[in-house]
Amino acid sequence: MPFADTLFNNPAYQTFKRRHVFFTALLCVAWMLPGLVGHDPWKPDEAYSFGLVYHILQSGDWVVPTLAGEPFMEKPPLFYLTAALCAKLLSPLLPLHDGARFANMIYMAFTFLFVGLAGRELHGRGYGWVSVLVLLGCLGLLVRTHQLITDVALLAGFGIALYGLALAARRPLLAGLWLGTGAGVGFMAKGLIAPGVLGIIALALPLFPAWRKREYIATLSAALLAALPWLIVWPVALYLRSPELFTEWLWTNNFGRFLGFAQLGPAAEPGFYFSILPWYGWPALPLALWTLWREGRKGLALPALQLPLLAFAAILFVLSIASDAREVYALPMLPPLALLAAGGIGTLRRGAANALYWFGVMGFTFFAGVAWLYWVAMDLGVPEHLAQHLNDLQPGYTPALRIGAVALAAFYTAAWIITVLRVKRSAHRPIVIWAAGITTLWGLVMILMVGWLDTGKSYRSMIASLQQALPKKYDCISSMHLGEPQRALLQYFAGIVTYRLDEPQRARQCQLLITHGAVGGEFLPPGKWQKIWEGARPGDDSERDRLYVRER
Repeated sequence: MPFADTLFNNPAYQTFKRRHVFFTALLCVAWMLPGLVGHDPWKPDEAYSFGLVYHILQSGDWVVPTLAGEPFMEKPPLFYLTAALCAKLLSPLLPLHDGARFANMIYMAFTFLFVGLAGRELHGRGYGWVSVLVLLGCLGLLVRTHQLITDVALLAGFGIALYGLALAARRPLLAGLWLGTGAGVGFMAKGLIAPGVLGIIALALPLFPAWRKREYIATLSAALLAALPWLIVWPVALYLRSPELFTEWLWTNNFGRFLGFAQLGPAAEPGFYFSILPWYGWPALPLALWTLWREGRKGLALPALQLPLLAFAAILFVLSIASDAREVYALPMLPPLALLAAGGIGTLRRGAANALYWFGVMGFTFFAGVAWLYWVAMDLGVPEHLAQHLNDLQPGYTPALRIGAVALAAFYTAAWIITVLRVKRSAHRPIVIWAAGITTLWGLVMILMVGWLDTGKSYRSMIASLQQALPKKYDCISSMHLGEPQRALLQYFAGIVTYRLDEPQRARQCQLLITHGAVGGEFLPPGKWQKIWEGARPGDDSERDRLYVRER
């Protein structure tokens, strides 16, 4: 202990630590920013999420989440409120949908901060930034946390709560505050899943001696008090507004979705999460497994491993028994994996560490070169055969030389080269390179290719074409088989709110009808209709939207 105290209080060590923390913070910002601006809301999740944000911006009503004129009771409104606030504050500078995505940056900043604090609390000084880099490097985190979806706020809630549980042995009341706050944020992001899973973890932790103390009761009591405002205010406001909508949210969209009787989500396949974790949790998963293997049975007696292992197991168990499954639901498994992995990175054998290091250097350098090659083909037309192939994939894309984007992409590339050349040989070098590499590659793709990607994912051009086909005068527009993304973006881009024939309470006999379906099939309700328009997103060969007028 005297040697450790001397080391940690040494000015050289403190300077070394500050440099790593500063580098990690810069890397987090560089990782978070690309993908937030420069593209329309993308189908499916972003589009309907922004529809809910747009309702708040237009009406100021945060109690009843509403999509294109209809209550949409799938999730509580915390994330939508945050996104609406960001959109409003940034609206002089950015389109509403771009400004709204800065809510992602807020919640991811909280996620990284509290995972870092948990890593330091569990493993000791110098492990906070390592935990953050492991989490940042996870492949499953990359795309979803840059999308306008509530799961980003849910992830932040889990990160905050994990720090609270890690802190319980040292600061019981403060730990309870963070645990309750994390559970509350998760609840207001996505309903009962967060407090339910976190409750299982919190109640199971006393199985281990570190949490089998009288002070832990104070932690749980403080957590309950901290969570109560989050758990009560909005549900009560919703119930007072509409008991029917409250029941729909609580029973159908929480219990019904989990147990399966509501049949709202994609049915779970046996072992789904086990099948995606090898790539979704890379590189945290193999590093976590190494930590457990190296520590062996004695590792199960270490609080630093007990908490993240129990948290990961509880989340995986609850998700696995749910009736529906999607890869985005696995996001909360990544923080405990990162905390497990952080404890074992410094003990990697030299061969494994060098393999991960060189795999990162060579792999990310190669794919960075590919990103630049694709940009040259897309916007400069060289080589011709690749340019033609990319044009065939996105036929609506218009090449444009954006000097600012090229300069920013060049900055990311130069930063990657400098990092590779200057990173010092250490046990943590592989994860530094991996985190920097994935940040560089993501930055290049979302800076150089975002316009090309947006062409095929945006509904803007299709809706503009539909607008031109609308008669000058009509009473209203009905719709059939129109999904949440289409309805949300019709309202945002064109101010069109349809009356769905699929919903008896919403249906109206309108002069116009919009349908959504497959390329080869058309289905119309009884009556005489004349098709006056048909369209799809550029390059979409599977879906078609059609506009009909009722014949008199």
